[in-house]
Amino acid sequence: MKVGMAGLDTGLIVVLLLILGAEFVNGWTDAPNAIATTVSTRALSPTKAVIMASVLNLVGVFSGTAVAKTIAQGIVDPKAVDLTTVGGAMVGIILWSSLAAHWGIPTSESHALVAGLTGAGLATAGPAVLVWDGWKKVLLGLLFSSVLGFIGGRIMIGMVNRVFRDASPGKVRRLLQGLQIFSSGFVAFSHGSNDGQKFMGAFALALFLGGVQTEFTIPSWVIYLCAAMMALGTVTGGWRIIRTLGMRLTKLKTHQGFAAEMAAATTIEAASRLGIPLSTTHTITVAIMGVGAARRLSAVRWGVTARIVAAWILTFPICGLISWTVVWVMRLFD
Repeated sequence: MKVGMAGLDTGLIVVLLLILGAEFVNGWTDAPNAIATTVSTRALSPTKAVIMASVLNLVGVFSGTAVAKTIAQGIVDPKAVDLTTVGGAMVGIILWSSLAAHWGIPTSESHALVAGLTGAGLATAGPAVLVWDGWKKVLLGLLFSSVLGFIGGRIMIGMVNRVFRDASPGKVRRLLQGLQIFSSGFVAFSHGSNDGQKFMGAFALALFLGGVQTEFTIPSWVIYLCAAMMALGTVTGGWRIIRTLGMRLTKLKTHQGFAAEMAAATTIEAASRLGIPLSTTHTITVAIMGVGAARRLSAVRWGVTARIVAAWILTFPICGLISWTVVWVMRLFD
C-alpha cells in the first residue's frame, strides 16, 4: 500500500480485522470438527463440548509456533508482499468459507489460507514470490491428512473391536463414553497446535508488514485474541458442520467416534511437531470414513462425501482466484 503513516495505520487495522474475520469463519467451518463425533454420540452436550474445545484449542495454540512460522514465512516471501496481499487473501477465505458454512460443508481453512496467500502473492509479485520449501510441507500435509487419517481410522477401530470383542455393548459404551471425551479433547488440542496457529501467523505477518514489529514474533495477546475469535465462531455457527460430520457422513457409535478422534488427533499432532500445516477437516473426515468403511463400504454416505471432497478440490482455485482478483483491483487504485 503506497500510503503515508496515517494511512498505513488505517490499512493495518483493516487487514487485522479481516484476519480476525477469517479466524471467526474458521470457528464456523474447521474448529467444530474436534467435537462433531462427541456431540453426535452424546458423550457430551453441545454446550459442554464447545467449552471444552475452546479451552483446549487455546492450550494447543500455546504448545508451539512451528506451523505459524511456516504460514507467515514459508508460503510467500514476506519481503515481497505487503498488507494488500494479506488483506486480499483474507477476503478470499471469508467469502469462500462463509458460502461453504451456509451449506454445512466442512472446508479446509488451511488450504483456503494457503491458496489465498498464493493468489494474492502472485498478483503482488508474480511466481517468484512463492517459497517452495513451505509448499513441500503443504503437500506433505495433504498426504498426512488424507492417507494417514483414513488408514489410522481403520487401524484404530480394528484395535478397539479386538480389545472389547468379549465385552457387553452397554459396558463398552459406558467405558468409551468417558474415553471419547478424552479423545475429543485431544482433537481440540491438536487443532489448536496446528490450525489454531495459522491465522496467528497471518496476524504476525501483518504486524511485521505494518511496521509494528521489526521481526517475526507472535505476542501472547495475539494468541489469546485469535483463539477467542475462533471459539466465538464455533459457538455461533459451527452446528451445521457438526451435523454434517457427526450425523450425515456415517452413523457413529461411541467406540467408532473414539477411534476416529484418536486416529485424527495423533496424525495432526505428529504433523504439528514437524511444522507441517495440514487440514483438521480433512484428517477427521477421512478418519470417520475409515472407521465407517471398516464396518462396510455402504455405511459411509458417499453422496455427502462427494460434496465434501468437491469443496476440498475447489478451495484452492476459488480462494486463489478471489484473492488474486481483490489484490489486482486494489493495485489499480495505488
